[in-house]
Amino acid sequence: MVKILLAQPRGFCAGVDRAIAIVERALEIYGRPIYVRHEIVHNRTVVEGLRRRGAVFIDTLSDVPEGATLVFSAHGVPLAVEREARSRGLRVFDATCPLVTKVHREVARMREAGRIVIMIGHRGHPEVEGTMGQAEGGMELVETASDVAGLKVPEGAKTAYVTQTTLSLDDSEEVARALRRRFPDIDRPKKDDICYATQHRQDAVKRLAAAVQLVLVIGSSTSSNSNRLREVAERVGVPAHLVDTAEDVRLEWLEGIERIGITAGASAPEPLVRDVVERIRSACGGAEVEEQAGERESLVFPLPKGLWDRDLEAARAARAASAGEGS
Repeated sequence: MVKILLAQPRGFCAGVDRAIAIVERALEIYGRPIYVRHEIVHNRTVVEGLRRRGAVFIDTLSDVPEGATLVFSAHGVPLAVEREARSRGLRVFDATCPLVTKVHREVARMREAGRIVIMIGHRGHPEVEGTMGQAEGGMELVETASDVAGLKVPEGAKTAYVTQTTLSLDDSEEVARALRRRFPDIDRPKKDDICYATQHRQDAVKRLAAAVQLVLVIGSSTSSNSNRLREVAERVGVPAHLVDTAEDVRLEWLEGIERIGITAGASAPEPLVRDVVERIRSACGGAEVEEQAGERESLVFPLPKGLWDRDLEAARAARAASAGEGS
């Protein structure tokens, strides 16, 4: 009998829960369409589900009509985008994960202190774009430890660094060590920037990989934290594959495998986990499922003002009054 081990924790984190809830509540209160800058989170199933309900995902604010409602994605946006949205009078809800916002505040503090800020992150990722956009100049990006030697920083300049929240802790620490070797007086964040959920899921997949012959990570290819989970499992020495949905599970991966581990990135919903489990059960003629012990997460981030219950009641009352006037 094949055995399936489920990582704990896995799937949605508090920041993703909040971001999705912001779009859902905005649709409920203000009606469709609701415009979202970039994908609200990096998961194809989530994005397509919200698109069917009336969310419109855009890359530039020029695609947003006057007077519309706009949501910033969980990854954050540059200050210039925020200023443009507000100058146009758009109704804006910021779904930036509070842990990403913390990094933005660190950048502001470091720049106010006159430091050149070096960001450890992946070029082109929306979170990196948003964080680098918190300063008008005075920021550099490094992806690997080997990039540190090529940094063009004036001799004697004060430096500091921040980190993309969804990186592998091991990878980011390797780059941080290289930065500290080159810049012994470099300022660092008061707390690690790698978010609690990213770290919990990476710790869980290390435990998972040590107990199985194959790891399946449920998440989209655009999801940084999901890709890091696959890499973490591979470093333990176990074959690992990233799958968007159950249909992506190739049956040849399962041949000769008796213990399969499943985890999910922080933007992957739990129904996708259940679908993958059922596909394996069907392919293998049944399987025992066991959930591993691990961190139980209880953190909840509040919704922004304008999306609370009383705002929904006010919107309903306004719609009713408008309907009565038109009758």
